[in-house]
Amino acid sequence: MSESLHGFRGSIFHFVCPADAGTAPTFEFVQDGLLLVENGHVKQMGDFRSLKNSLPSRVPIADHSGRIIMPGFVDAHIHYAQTDIIASFGRQLLNWLTEYTYPAETLFADEQHGRNTARFFLNELLLNGTTSALVLPTVHALSVHTLFETADAMNLRIVSGKIMMDRNCPEQLRDTAERGITDMRAIIHRWHLKNRLSCAVIPRFALTSSERQLEAASDLLKDHPGLLFHTHLAENTNETASVASFFPKRRSYFDVYDHYGLAGKNAVFAHGIHLDETDVQRLAETGSAIVHCPTSNLFLGSGLFSLRDMNTHGIRTGLGTDVGAGTSFSMFKTMAEAYKVSQLKGTSLSPVEAFYMATLGGAHILGLEEKIGNFAMGKEADFIVINPDRLPILSRRIRRAGKLEDTLFALMILGDDRIVERTYILGEDMTPSPMDSSDPDV
Repeated sequence: MSESLHGFRGSIFHFVCPADAGTAPTFEFVQDGLLLVENGHVKQMGDFRSLKNSLPSRVPIADHSGRIIMPGFVDAHIHYAQTDIIASFGRQLLNWLTEYTYPAETLFADEQHGRNTARFFLNELLLNGTTSALVLPTVHALSVHTLFETADAMNLRIVSGKIMMDRNCPEQLRDTAERGITDMRAIIHRWHLKNRLSCAVIPRFALTSSERQLEAASDLLKDHPGLLFHTHLAENTNETASVASFFPKRRSYFDVYDHYGLAGKNAVFAHGIHLDETDVQRLAETGSAIVHCPTSNLFLGSGLFSLRDMNTHGIRTGLGTDVGAGTSFSMFKTMAEAYKVSQLKGTSLSPVEAFYMATLGGAHILGLEEKIGNFAMGKEADFIVINPDRLPILSRRIRRAGKLEDTLFALMILGDDRIVERTYILGEDMTPSPMDSSDPDV
């Protein structure tokens, strides 16, 4: 018997393979299942009684019967540097950036502040069942190093990169196109593909980048094939109008990025609310992906995202909490708000589609579908244990659920961090204790 082989018993739910947008993802549910993990990777998954009989007698099995075992959530857009300004009263996007975001981000010139925030932030992700994320730091290279150092020590799969801004921002947060590229080359050299870390090129948004910086970002992507490109797109009407005034030769906000060669299969755009038909068509033609951030969009009054448009055009779409404008680290709450936004747009987001976007679909848009997102053999064993009985109203509702989809819908509407009983990283229980998740600055 291999000492590294462990079993986990419970009701197992996951998606079989990446799905085309607009088609129902194929899922698998095993009422009494067994997940076998060896050396941090999935060895096998199936019916408990069938697999148990073929196992050596001394294989340890963690019994989570009565709970749901599923892949960890993938948060495709979140700002760790904005952890401390979540739930800050404000108006709309541009005012909120000025009043809260930029002052908070200036603090990340201090290494200890960044380290403390990174530790708290990553523990908060784990408490909410999020095991992978595309994370935005600040313009300070130090903020990326402290995030990656902390994530690497915890064996987490994190994608990040230095924020690039060279205009229309406070002086203390302003870099140059040349310095931004120099910093990113050093970050890539040190961190890209080290263990479970990978890098992305991240101009904040077109409004804070000059033409030269966008050109430099494109050059960096050409020099390092496989890097993700990530930024904000068409989040707010005032933002969109401002971008138009700074790029008068471009047809639209998306056309700014497209013009500089920043769209493509490795491009992930957050928000994408205020797009016209031509923009959506070009998103599809370039193979670019979109991240839906419903709690943030509602909190800042930015608008209602059209998931129907993305599905109609076959655009890969994930979910992001977008903390700190987003109001919760919980992907359950994010799915619930995404459902409500779709209702207001005249369509319904099914629970199957929502959970797909929060797991394998999120992994797919980050180019990580071969490593995480489901329980296929050889995948990294990042998973969570969901216990609906931790919320009496949810437990009561599920007892009356007629089918699996009813249970999933109740989970996404009523669930939050309280029902995440365990979070496993590479098959190891990494559930933070209350002390781990306390504020290190207090």
